Amino acid sequence: MRVATLFGITLSLAIGIGEVTLPMAKAVQLRDGLVYFVQPPTLVNATTTYKEVNVWGATYYFTINVPENAGESLQKVTIAQKEGAENIRYNLDDTRAFVGTRDRKETQLKLGSVTNERKTRTVIVNFDPPVTPGQTITIALRPVSNPSFSGVYLLGVTAFPVGEKSHGQFLGFGRFQFYSNRGSWWFP
Repeated sequence: MRVATLFGITLSLAIGIGEVTLPMAKAVQLRDGLVYFVQPPTLVNATTTYKEVNVWGATYYFTINVPENAGESLQKVTIAQKEGAENIRYNLDDTRAFVGTRDRKETQLKLGSVTNERKTRTVIVNFDPPVTPGQTITIALRPVSNPSFSGVYLLGVTAFPVGEKSHGQFLGFGRFQFYSNRGSWWFP
């Protein structure tokens, strides 16, 4: 009880005398070298320009906020298709990223490699240089075309901090609903 009282008095005096500064958040690194975000990024939004099946020229936008207290820069993002009747194929060379949102594009970000793992239906987007904390960014991913089959397609988004051994933080699902562009006269 006395220690708590002493701490309270000391803190009160420190605040009364001047400013109390707290150290900047550093990334969490375990003994085995695995790096974690202190405060992970968040998936703000996932949208598409076209919701009809078989449409060419669509763009899938994934907006991510990297908080100021993330503790580490954002090195890469993976986007993995977890649900959907058809595997979505992408024009990886057309992948873009920028600071801002779909409607408020700011500075273009330089990307490193953008690759696809077919077995896991995962696109890997690397940033070069990594995205510093305190920014909202958007990844623009271009499919060859929207899927041929209507329905819900779930794309899981995972963020990785800088580090040789970094732990991915799952941010959530981008949910895309694609609709058949046929008229209702096709159905009884």
